[in-house]
Amino acid sequence: MTVDLLTILCVITTVAAVEETVMDTRTATAELGWTAYPGSGWEEVSGYDENLNTIRTYQVCNVFEPSQNNWLLTTFIDRRGAQRIYVEMRFTVRDCSSIPNVPGSCKETFNLYYYETDSVIATKGSSFWMEAPYLKVDTIAADESFSQVDFGGRLMKVNTEVRSFGPLSQNGFYLAFQDYGACMSLLSVRVFYKKCPSVVQNFAVFPETMTGAESTSLVIARGVCIPNSEEVDVPIKLYCNGDGEWMVPIGRCTCKAGFEPDNGNVCRACPPGTFKSSQGEGLCLQCPPNSRSTSEAATICVCRNGYYRGDTDLPDMPCTSVPSAPRNVISIVNETSVILEWHSPRETGGRDDVVYNIVCKKCRADGQSHCSHCDDNVEFTPRQVGLTETRTLISNLLAHTVYTFQVQAVNGVSNKSPYPAQHVAIDITTNQAAPSIVPIMHQVSSTMKSFTLSWPQPEQPNGIILDYELRYYEKDLTEVNSTIVKSQTNTARVEALRPGTVYVVQVRARTVAGFGKYSSKMCFQTLTDEDYKSELREQLPLIAGSAAAGVVFIVSLVAISIVCSRKRAYTKDPVYSDKLQHYSTGRGSPGMKIYIDPFTYEDPNEAVREFAKEIDVSTVKIEEVIGAGEFGEVYKGRLKLPGKREIYVAIKTLKAGYSEKQRRDFLSEASIMGQFDHPNIIRLEGVVTKSRPVMIVTEFMENGALDSFLRQNDGQFTVIQLVGMLRGIAAGMKYLSEMNYVHRDLAARNILVNSNLVCKVSDFGLSRYLQDDTSDPTYTSSLGGKIPVRWTSPEAIAYRKFTSASDVWSYGIVMWEVMSFGERPYWDMSNQDVINAIEQDYRLPPPMDCPAALHQLMLDCWQKDRNARPRFNDIVNTLDKLIRNPTSLKAMASMPPVPSQPLLDRSVPDFNTFSSVEEWLAAIKMSQYRDNFLNSGFTSLQLVAQMTSEDLLRIGVTLAGHQKKILSTIQSMTLQGSPSPTALA
Repeated sequence: MTVDLLTILCVITTVAAVEETVMDTRTATAELGWTAYPGSGWEEVSGYDENLNTIRTYQVCNVFEPSQNNWLLTTFIDRRGAQRIYVEMRFTVRDCSSIPNVPGSCKETFNLYYYETDSVIATKGSSFWMEAPYLKVDTIAADESFSQVDFGGRLMKVNTEVRSFGPLSQNGFYLAFQDYGACMSLLSVRVFYKKCPSVVQNFAVFPETMTGAESTSLVIARGVCIPNSEEVDVPIKLYCNGDGEWMVPIGRCTCKAGFEPDNGNVCRACPPGTFKSSQGEGLCLQCPPNSRSTSEAATICVCRNGYYRGDTDLPDMPCTSVPSAPRNVISIVNETSVILEWHSPRETGGRDDVVYNIVCKKCRADGQSHCSHCDDNVEFTPRQVGLTETRTLISNLLAHTVYTFQVQAVNGVSNKSPYPAQHVAIDITTNQAAPSIVPIMHQVSSTMKSFTLSWPQPEQPNGIILDYELRYYEKDLTEVNSTIVKSQTNTARVEALRPGTVYVVQVRARTVAGFGKYSSKMCFQTLTDEDYKSELREQLPLIAGSAAAGVVFIVSLVAISIVCSRKRAYTKDPVYSDKLQHYSTGRGSPGMKIYIDPFTYEDPNEAVREFAKEIDVSTVKIEEVIGAGEFGEVYKGRLKLPGKREIYVAIKTLKAGYSEKQRRDFLSEASIMGQFDHPNIIRLEGVVTKSRPVMIVTEFMENGALDSFLRQNDGQFTVIQLVGMLRGIAAGMKYLSEMNYVHRDLAARNILVNSNLVCKVSDFGLSRYLQDDTSDPTYTSSLGGKIPVRWTSPEAIAYRKFTSASDVWSYGIVMWEVMSFGERPYWDMSNQDVINAIEQDYRLPPPMDCPAALHQLMLDCWQKDRNARPRFNDIVNTLDKLIRNPTSLKAMASMPPVPSQPLLDRSVPDFNTFSSVEEWLAAIKMSQYRDNFLNSGFTSLQLVAQMTSEDLLRIGVTLAGHQKKILSTIQSMTLQGSPSPTALA
């Protein structure tokens, strides 16, 4: 294996290389027994080294004889698994110039050879060296030669030379020395190989490792974590170079939680009274206040009795206790409302997250033993639980009733304490209250100069209703011009009016406590002369038939009331008004019919007959099941009406064993759809009610629901195509708003897409009675019913105030779904987190590659003041301008530099929730790219957080939709805070 030269230079330890000797002639005491050829050449003799130690040497000095070729062959040497062998030779050489009359063939060098073999094949009597394919290692030259003679002997100058060779693969080898005319003595030969020594590095033990076959080779050694340590990065390895030295490590171990590094490469247990909560290089810490550890290796200090840690408290934070009770609570009673104020508790438990809860109990006058929890309609402003201020307003209480209020102080550890929260209680008695608001008015009849109105009693009369007061004025005038009419009943006839004129009318009730508030402004119109004559002509046959029978019936002219377009503060709507949508929004365009809610018919079957065409069952052919609805199966089929071509249709069926209410609710959707006729509204073909099963037949939309269709085609559509889809949805909603229909459940799941990518609004029947669904969690309103929180405006969640403006809010969420290709709004935030975030002015950020103009339109739809939101007519015009000018869609919206606080509080997983890249990919449903990330080096979440689109393309994520999803997830999640070194499923 080879690495960069710079890496080779980075040696990480000064521990000397280990040399393992396989042969050393200096230790020999007997003859070496090497083979020499010819016999007159090399000669084995006993001699002395420079330290006067007896040694066995070989010498040769035939310098006066020409053409010398003297060979010396060692015995077989076992290589012991080494791949590269080193030979250390100590020798002396006579200087040729110091020899008198020496011929020119005198040499001062010799050659070193080796021969590799698996077995012993050379003997003294053989001429093996003449036949073997020796491999030359080097020509060995002396650095110093001797020329002087002292006391009849030679004054030696010893040379030491080291040479290496390899790679070796067989069991052993022979060394051969060739002399070709030198006067020399081979004093000793040491044969050895090198190893990197066993070492502890970065808390990992690396074994003694033999060097590689080449001097530049690097041999990988795997490390094992020392006791009480764990791997941080894998694999853990060092490189052993050719000199027996260790190179820069890859991967490392660190001490486990409960252990700290000591003296470099030992993990020592934390002593009692200290702790270490996580793996890493940190040291043990002293236990935080109010906690302790009694044994070694503690990973956390246990809180002392009466002290606790909160769910989000870190191990190094002090243990804290619960707060004491709030102090000095006072009350201010105003009829059926009360203001409570109090002081903070003296003791906060050592925490700064104290909040307050209000417990409300309604008591009988004879004592608290007969107390029960307050009714659900009691309101707490700003809220009942989690108050941060020391003040609250409680309203909608019953008159002349005793109430007990407990003000609890809680903090982040109150849920850990086995004892109830500390509280202070106060008793109050409410006063008499005026009646509540009249919820709605109906126009019973109308003439050219009068109309008759009726209304239900207020939901909370708070006593006996003495009478009602109406005030009215022409719509074109102001309230100053109002006329007052009194009525002893909940019906009144308003007379002396002008023909064909719209009047604004309000009503209020009176008890002994006084008048209640006026109802909402509603508009009613007298008949014109032409309208009156038309109505009279229609009634003449009825009047004539009745007169012939001797009975005259007076037929009331029933007209549909028209609600004034008005600005109005958020108020609660009673459930009663939920069933009368045609009283809740503005008037449609001139000449356009107004939507009539089928639930206002005494006989709902009459609404079905009026608005839905009956289809003969023989014309319907069911082919296959495509889904399941609230009341039964949904099929794909064909419809062949007489004189028309056969078409594909969707068929909703009512399952057997239904009740009459289920049948009525099932067919109500047909009664609603049958009133609509627009290319962006799902078209009703008809109903089958005269045979079984009961069916609703609609046009067939090949691509199904918009949200799943976008997810299946992630990244496959251009911005213009997406804007075209949004334009179609807006056009359909514009039509519905002009008909005074409020959808209440506008979401991508309720938009259907046909084969031409035309989007049509659907799901009209049961949006007000949404059921729980795991894929679309809803929020249960205190007023009853289910609300799809992620798509619903603040006033609709808080007060059930559904209007065309609340549909505009929902349309903004649909825009976000479309531009993010079906991403879930607010990700995995809980419904309560979404409500809190919206209340704190958090809005969804732009999806990846979303044009700035579109995100601005979303923000306009999400204005807190519903009157500031655009109307659907404005939205259609804006989208048309963008489509006509595509360059306006090139400017991309950018993520805000700092997220708003609610986003930080949401339960969408952030980087710090995950422990690995694999877990994060699984959480965003991108596990198929696990190997792409890990094999390309993106093995930590810190690296993932810095990825770009080029990185994704390089590692093999080629689908544009998948790139967008991964990058948008990284972008939105890293905005919550940079990943910690120990952190992001």
